[in-house]
Amino acid sequence: MDALKIPATALAALSEQLTGQLHFDQLQRVLYATDASVYRALPQAIALPVTVEDLALLIQFANIHNTSLIPRAAGTSLAGQCVGEGIVVDISKHFTKIIELNVEERWVRVQPGVVRDELNAFLQPHGLFFSPITSTANRAMIGGMVGNNSSGTTSIEYGTTRDKVIEMEVLLADGTKASFGALSPDGLAQKCALPGLEGELYRQVTKALKDKEQQAEIREQFPKPSIHRRNTGYALDALLETSAFTNSDTPFNFCKLLCGSEGTLAFTTEIKLQLDPLPLPDHVVVAAHFSELDQSMRATQIAMRHQPSACELMDKIILDCTKENIEYRKHRFFIEGDPVTVLMVELRASSAEAAQAEANLLIEEFKAQRLGYAYPIIPAAQTKAVWSLRSAGLGLLANIPGDAKAVACIEDTAVDLDDLPAYIREFSELMEGFDQQPVYYAHAGAGELHLRPILDLKKEVDVNRFYDISLATAKLVKKYRGSLSGEHGDGRVRAAFIPLMVGEKNYALFREIKQTWDPKGIFNPGKIVDAPPMNSSLRYAPEQKDRSYPTVLDFSDVGGILRAAEKCNGSGDCRKLPLSGGTMCPSYQATRNEKDTTRARANTLREFLTKSEQKNAFDHQEIKEVMDLCLSCKGCTSECPSNVDMAGLKAEFLHQYYQSNGIPLRARAFAYINTFNRIGSLWPGLYNLLLTSPLTAGLSKKVLQVAPQRTLPGIHSQSLRTWFKKTFQPQAKNYHQKVYFFCDEFTNYNDTPIGQKAILLLDQLGYEVLLVDHPESGRAAISKGLLPRAKGLAEANVRLFSDLISEDTPLLGLEPSAILSFRDEYPRMVGEPLRKSAKLLAPHCLLIDEFLASEIRAGHITSEAFVREEKHILLHGHCHQKSLSKVEDSVWLLSLPENYNVEVIPSGCCGMAGSFGYEAEHYEVSQQVGELVLFPAVRKASIATIIAATGTSCRHQIADGTQRQAMHPVEVLYEGLL
Repeated sequence: MDALKIPATALAALSEQLTGQLHFDQLQRVLYATDASVYRALPQAIALPVTVEDLALLIQFANIHNTSLIPRAAGTSLAGQCVGEGIVVDISKHFTKIIELNVEERWVRVQPGVVRDELNAFLQPHGLFFSPITSTANRAMIGGMVGNNSSGTTSIEYGTTRDKVIEMEVLLADGTKASFGALSPDGLAQKCALPGLEGELYRQVTKALKDKEQQAEIREQFPKPSIHRRNTGYALDALLETSAFTNSDTPFNFCKLLCGSEGTLAFTTEIKLQLDPLPLPDHVVVAAHFSELDQSMRATQIAMRHQPSACELMDKIILDCTKENIEYRKHRFFIEGDPVTVLMVELRASSAEAAQAEANLLIEEFKAQRLGYAYPIIPAAQTKAVWSLRSAGLGLLANIPGDAKAVACIEDTAVDLDDLPAYIREFSELMEGFDQQPVYYAHAGAGELHLRPILDLKKEVDVNRFYDISLATAKLVKKYRGSLSGEHGDGRVRAAFIPLMVGEKNYALFREIKQTWDPKGIFNPGKIVDAPPMNSSLRYAPEQKDRSYPTVLDFSDVGGILRAAEKCNGSGDCRKLPLSGGTMCPSYQATRNEKDTTRARANTLREFLTKSEQKNAFDHQEIKEVMDLCLSCKGCTSECPSNVDMAGLKAEFLHQYYQSNGIPLRARAFAYINTFNRIGSLWPGLYNLLLTSPLTAGLSKKVLQVAPQRTLPGIHSQSLRTWFKKTFQPQAKNYHQKVYFFCDEFTNYNDTPIGQKAILLLDQLGYEVLLVDHPESGRAAISKGLLPRAKGLAEANVRLFSDLISEDTPLLGLEPSAILSFRDEYPRMVGEPLRKSAKLLAPHCLLIDEFLASEIRAGHITSEAFVREEKHILLHGHCHQKSLSKVEDSVWLLSLPENYNVEVIPSGCCGMAGSFGYEAEHYEVSQQVGELVLFPAVRKASIATIIAATGTSCRHQIADGTQRQAMHPVEVLYEGLL
């Protein structure tokens, strides 16, 4: 690990002065060494400022110690803007206030850490929104959007972030405050007369832009003004076309320069934004399918004549990647055949009929020009799924098998729309010369496609081609007077080509501006100007020798556990907030710490498995610390576009870590909970007394480090197996199907009444229930990392059920985390001889909700068997169900009685997550997760409302957190039988 260049004593002294936090430990430095780009630079420290005064102290420190400040928001930059060797200043945790809203004048004032989608959720009741929408909008922050001059899918209608920034409050390189906004010529003259650094900024740029030769150079060398996505270098062309220098009504405003400056000129503390009225609500998306790329380019020009609100492209490479993602393959419903490209054109109107009519006109024009072969029209109710598929493009590209990935280096080029077909044809020919089949996707309507070569940056030859392809593309873009940077910025990856793109004289002016604004180079150096070579400081060292690691879980489909971690490309989808829906990532949503993201865990694992010199590379406290708050919810298994399975990675890490450190008592106790319950079932009354008595329960909690606030789950007086053998009486009529019931360890001892009702329900609905002696699921052992034990249980279950279970005779389970292990972990855990059997068995192992919902859809179960009274049900789905199955099945189940009204709580993880919420050190985070959405929703529900939850730990969390008793959906349905 690289040593600190700044004395630790100096950093410790700075930490004492700050209201916020300053980290300079090894783990935090690793976490912030990468973003969503290909670069890696180990910072000296990470600051999380709370106040503007904190920022001023950091600026003062940087000036004294000759270090730099790298501003960072969500860390999703693709060009390496927010990696550097100085102090990373993360504003995402504390600079998150929406300060002021003026509805009448349509503006809002915010701090730079406000998330774009959170801002719009705040604005929506007022009929307003901030219109630039990036694919990362559910975690992208306004400060980052300003730094990159972000655009997104709607820029063809609303413009870029630069068009929306009215005023900015900043700190300059000397620590002084400055306010930038629109200035008349007289106002500009007054600013030029100011003493100090602020006045010098105005004097320098005014002198430069009044120079006629410089004006001519800018107009001749900069990208065409018709390209609204032009963001190469500093926006001197935007400043030039203001009333200070031309016959223009546009006032001079330094905000135009700061937008797209990537934090290299000043540190932003507040931003005033112009807002737009909410778009027309009625819309459709035409998803035109093409068998040739060139056809889709020509179709784009036609589509733009219809004034769409969005016009986006996806190609076959990305579409193929969606097939391997649990979540996103659900959204492929509109894909017909195997298109080379799909052009998605959104058309908005005052009514659904008008939008449909406009779509029909567009399709007729496509057909008349013989462009495309299929034109499905997606109604408004389904367009969110379509756009989520498009937004996931960056993350999905990590699913390309092997070390060669679609690399961001030429992905931000923009040309005039009239030049687009010719440019893409010439680009494709250029790529053929490099033996490349690149990725084509994104903002076709804006003349910008995200073009990505597929390169293996672990190989020296591809590191060189990384530069060669970038240079050749830059020359081609220059030929069309396009912009090399449309919305992702220059950063490190494109900075070297700026002299080519704007000319040496303009580049010299860029350097002069940087020197004037930032004399000591403290603000994000090496970006835009004076950048190091673009193919240096990469995430992977060329020709690096990767170690291979034997594992219990099988990661061979991606090339081993190291490559499983490397699938994370830093896109930061795990930083999305509760309002975006889904489950990933509950610990981050609770703490808002980068350390608690899926990305942080994957990056840490990758870093140490790559660079560790220890015999056991897993034996690092840093990995243990970053894994600690992972709830193993499996949200990332489906929601991460890159398919990072952190629950599996954590289980394997714990197993490997135990090899050097032993298995903790608590982990062993939880992993063997079924054994304890089996013994306790011999004397259930005594066992439950021990679990509830203040003396014995308190002692147990203290020894096992269980949170004293928790109630320990007791066992039933009779196990489900005993009840089934001794008490259950099957109904005396013909059955129309046999099903096996998986008596998981939780249902058998703790939730026995639920198991009884499930079996009785199935029986009364005409299903013969069979129950055989079988081992426990091993879920507790998996989650605690006791993988050899879990493997033995998995193999025993696979051997037993392989000959019993089929499509006609499925295996049904109540507890999602138990039965879904057959579909998730078992095929990856059992030995090679059983792997085929496990894979064949998996599809026929179903949640009871899944089975009953499918029977309802098939018409085998009808509402006639149930009561007609009205009931309102509030449903919370289990995390594993959301990831590996569907909550919609539980909705189908509960909606079967005619007058049952079901409302799904838009919650992610409940926060209990098996044993996680019981553990003393995790109790607070567990409660914070519950308070995000679930607890407030339950508390608001009336007493008459039925609370339903599919998971046993979810029901315990609801009881502990809200004092409401939740029912399993089968209980609700059973009690509704006539």
